[in-house]
Amino acid sequence: MVGQRFVESLRARDTEGRWRVTVLCEEPRPAYDRVGLSSWFSGSTEADLCLVPEGFYDGDPTLDLRLGESATAIDRDAKTVTTSSGDVLAYDSLVLATGSYAFVPPVEGADLPGTFVYRTIADLEAMKAHASGKRTGAVVGGGLLGLEAANALLGLGLQTHVVEFAPRLMAVQIDEGGGATLRRKVESLGITVHTSTATKSLSAGQDGEVARMEFADGGSIDAELVVFAAGVRPRDELARQSGLEVGPRGGVVVDATCRTSDPHVWAIGECACIEGGVYGLVAPGYAMAEIVADRLCGGGSSFPGADLSTKLKLLGVDVASFGDAHGTTEGALEVVFNDPVTGVYKKLVLSDDAQTLLGGVLVGDATAYPVLRAAVGGRLPGTPDALLVGAGGEIAGPTGSAQVCSCANVTADAITEAIHEQGCADVPALKACTRAGTGCGSCVPLLKKMLAEAGVAQSRGLCEHFPELSRADLFDIVRVKQISTFSALVEEHGQGRGCDICKPVVANILASLGNGHILKGEQATLQDTNDHFLANMQKDGTYSVVPRIPGGEITPDKLIVIGEVARDFGLYTKITGGQRIDLFGARVEQLPNIWRRLVDAGFESGHAYGKSLRTVKSCVGSSWCRFGVQDSVGLAIDLELRYRGLRSPHKLKGGVSGCARECAEARGKDFGVIATEKGWNLYVGGNGGFTPRHAELLVQDVSTEELVRTLDRFLLYYVRTADRLQRTAPWIEAMEGGLDHLRAVVVDDSLGICDELDAAMARHVASYSDEWRDAIEDPATLARFTSFVNAPGEPDRDIVFVPEREQHRPATTEERAALIAGPRLEVRTS
Repeated sequence: MVGQRFVESLRARDTEGRWRVTVLCEEPRPAYDRVGLSSWFSGSTEADLCLVPEGFYDGDPTLDLRLGESATAIDRDAKTVTTSSGDVLAYDSLVLATGSYAFVPPVEGADLPGTFVYRTIADLEAMKAHASGKRTGAVVGGGLLGLEAANALLGLGLQTHVVEFAPRLMAVQIDEGGGATLRRKVESLGITVHTSTATKSLSAGQDGEVARMEFADGGSIDAELVVFAAGVRPRDELARQSGLEVGPRGGVVVDATCRTSDPHVWAIGECACIEGGVYGLVAPGYAMAEIVADRLCGGGSSFPGADLSTKLKLLGVDVASFGDAHGTTEGALEVVFNDPVTGVYKKLVLSDDAQTLLGGVLVGDATAYPVLRAAVGGRLPGTPDALLVGAGGEIAGPTGSAQVCSCANVTADAITEAIHEQGCADVPALKACTRAGTGCGSCVPLLKKMLAEAGVAQSRGLCEHFPELSRADLFDIVRVKQISTFSALVEEHGQGRGCDICKPVVANILASLGNGHILKGEQATLQDTNDHFLANMQKDGTYSVVPRIPGGEITPDKLIVIGEVARDFGLYTKITGGQRIDLFGARVEQLPNIWRRLVDAGFESGHAYGKSLRTVKSCVGSSWCRFGVQDSVGLAIDLELRYRGLRSPHKLKGGVSGCARECAEARGKDFGVIATEKGWNLYVGGNGGFTPRHAELLVQDVSTEELVRTLDRFLLYYVRTADRLQRTAPWIEAMEGGLDHLRAVVVDDSLGICDELDAAMARHVASYSDEWRDAIEDPATLARFTSFVNAPGEPDRDIVFVPEREQHRPATTEERAALIAGPRLEVRTS
C-alpha cells in the first residue's frame, strides 16, 4: 500500500518523467488494500481490493511493475539490486517499502497444519480452504487484526475464540471502559473472549492437524484452525544484509526525511524506524511515501510526527481512539459517557483547564470521530454534552492547521483553500485536489461538513444523466406527470441515455407506482441482473429461487413440494435466518419450470431479488408460546402479504414478536412490532448488515388497525423520499428533526399527506400480482430465460458442482479444471 502510494505521488509530482521507477512486487498481484482485507470474506474480490488505478502501469515508459519478483540483495557500492529472477537493476535512489511480516510467538505446535497468519489474500484463501468441515477456531491476539480475524472465522461458520494476553481487547488503543463495552459487543456475537491468558502450546489430532490449544494457566479449548494475529515485525533483512543501520527493535533507521544511513537509500512504511519507532498503521506510512516523493522532486518535506488515531468497524462495532486516549498527560481530565444498554462508550480527555482536547475513545458510536480527531490539540469544537450525547449546541468544524486527513496529511487550511481558491464544490473534487479522503475515508463526512459550512451547495443529482434531480425528485416527477417509461423521463428531465445507476432507480420507481410487470417492454432493459431474471445470481452463474413463506408459517404439504422441487432439479437447499428456504443452483433455463411447480402448489415469488419487502419474521406468539401475549404469526402473515411486492429504495425487512422476549429480533428490522398487554409497539429504522442498528419506538400500545395504518404511511413516505440505496436507518438519521419529524408526518399528519399515503397503499394492495406467475403465463417474457440465444433448450455445461454434506456446491476453480474436460477453442483477441 505504501509503495503504491509512493509511486502515485512521485508520478503526480514528476510531470517531466525524470524518474524511471521499477516496482518489485513479491506477491503475484499488484498492491491491494490490506486494511480492508477482511472484506474478501464477505465477497470483495481482488479487483475490489486493488489499489492500483485501472491502466496506471499500462503504456507508461517510466514505470515497470514486476509481479512475483522480489529483491534478494542490495549492492550499495555498485548501487544495484538483485532480484529473485536473477536480474541486476541499477538505481540512483532506492526506496525500501518492504512492509512487515506477521509475528508468531514461540508456541509449541505453532507450525502445525491448520495454523495461519492473517496478512495476505493467499493467507485468507488458505484459511477458507482449511475451514471447510471444521467446527472450532481460535485467534491468538485481541488487537485490531485479531478481531478482524475472529470475524472471519465466525463468518466461516466456526465456533470462535479470541485469546489475548492483555487484560482487555485492543489494549493499546482503548481504555478499560471502552474495552469492557467492546468485549460485551464481541461476546454478544457468539465469540468467546479469553483475556489475561497466554497460549502455551498447540497439539494435533489424529490427522496431524491442529486440534487443541493449551493455556499457560492450565485451561484448554478445541481449535481446529488457529490464526496468529499477535503483531507484526518490520521486514528489514535486506537492510541488515547490506549494512544499513537498523533500530534496536528492528526497522531501517531513517531521519525525518525518511533517508537511511545511506543517502541514496530511503525507507517508508512498516519497514522504517523513524523517530525511534516503527508504525504499523497506514497513515504514517502514507506520510512517509509523500515525503520521499517530494524529496526526490526537489522538495523539502519532513515527517510531521505520527498520528496514531484509529477508527475501525470491528465485528460491526464502531471503535475509535485518538490523541492521548489513555489520559497520560499530567493533570488531564476525563469526561465519560457510558450506556451499557445500547453498548455506547465515549470518553474525552481534556487539559487541566478543560479547554483543550487531548484525545478520546469511542466505542459503539464513532460519528463524532472526524471532528474530534481534527480538533486534538485545539479548543473543544463544542460542549462535552454536544460531543458525547448530541445535546448542548452545535459542533464546529476544524480550522487552521488542524489535520483533517491523517492518511494524506491534509489540514483544514488546505481544504479551505481548495474550496475557496480552487473552486472544489464536492467531495470528489476535494479528493482530486488535496488527496484528502483517498485513504481510509473516515474524514469524508468532515469534508462534506466543511463544504456545507463554506456555503457550497452540493449536488443532489442522481448521476450525470440526472445531474440536478435526486431519487425523491424523480419519484415525484414520475408520479405527478404519470410518466411510464425511462425514455420519456430522460428526454424530458435528464440527458444522455442513462447508466447503471439511474436505470435501476427509475425501474424501481416505475415498479413502486404499479407500472406493470417489471419485464414488460422497455422496463426489462432497465433492471439489474437479479431483477432481470426474478432470481438471485450466485457466484457460479446459477440462480437461487426463494418462494415466499409469509410469517414463516408453512404446511407439511408445501414443505414436501419444496423438497420435491429441490430433489428433481438438483438444488442445494438452505433455511435462512429470515424464515425462508433458499434453493440454490438453478440454471437460467430451469427457472420457469421451477416457478411453475411452485406456483401450482400455491407459492409465489419471495422477491429475494428486488429492492422490496423480503420477509416479516415472527416468533410463534400466543398460539404456542407460554410467554406470548399477542398473535405474532397472524400479524406477520398479514403484514407480509400486505406489503409483498412493494418496491423501495433498498430492501425491506420486518419482524413481529409476541412478547418483550423479542424472539423475532424485530428491533433489528426496518420495521419491528412487539406485542404488549395493551396492543403493539412499533419500532422503525433498524438495520442489520454492515451497520447494525436497533429500531426506535415510533408508536406505543396501539391497536392492530392503528399499527397497520401507521406502518402504511411510514413505508410509503420512505419509498417516496429516500435516496437511492438508502436504508431506513440512514434515511431517518438524515431527516431534519429525525424520528420526531417522522412521527409528526405519519402520526400527526403535519404535512397533510396522510390521506394520499393511505390511498396509495390501498392501490398497491389491490393491484398486487405475482411476478413469477405473470412471467410463466407470458410467452414473450419466458423467451428471456435461456442460457444460449441460438440454442434455447441447451444447458450451460460449464456449470458444475461437487458433493458436500449430502448436497452439492459450486466447484472451485481447481475442481472445475478437472471436471470440465474436452477441447476448448482458442479465443483470439485480435
